[in-house]
Amino acid sequence: MHTTISAKLINITVAALVGSALLFGAHAAHAANSIVARVSLSQQVMEVSVDGRPTFAWKVSTGDRAHVTPTGSFKPTRMHEMWYSKKYDNAPMPHSVFFSGGYAVHATYAIKRLGRPASHGCVRLHPDNAADFYQLVETFGPANTSIVIVK
Repeated sequence: MHTTISAKLINITVAALVGSALLFGAHAAHAANSIVARVSLSQQVMEVSVDGRPTFAWKVSTGDRAHVTPTGSFKPTRMHEMWYSKKYDNAPMPHSVFFSGGYAVHATYAIKRLGRPASHGCVRLHPDNAADFYQLVETFGPANTSIVIVK
C-alpha cells in the first residue's frame, strides 16, 4: 500500500470534511459546500477545492496521444464503487465518478504512469486519492460537484 505522511494527512482531511458534513446534516452541508475538481491536461494534475478552498492536488493520467480527454465543465452523472470497462476488455475502474458518457475519474493500478498522459481518455488517480474523491462526491453530492478539465 502507498503510505506517506502526505497520504495520511489527506486521509485525515477527507475524514474531517466528511465528518463535518455528516455532523451538520446532509442539507446544511450540501447547501454550504461545493467541490470543484480542476484537471490540467498540460500539468497532469487534479486540484480539488472544497467550498472555494484549495484542499488537494493529486497527480493524474489523462488521455494519451491516441485518446482524447474531453475539456469543459461537467457534473458527475453516475458513480460506481467498482466498474469494469465495457469498451476496454473489462478493465477495472475502481471508485468511478462518471462525468461525460463513458469518461470517468477513477483509480488506476498503473501508479508509475501518473503524472503523464496514459489513459484512453479517463482521468486516472492513485487508488487512495480516487477513494477520497469518490467519498467527497458521495458526501457532498454530485449536484454540488464540478469537474473542470482544461488544457
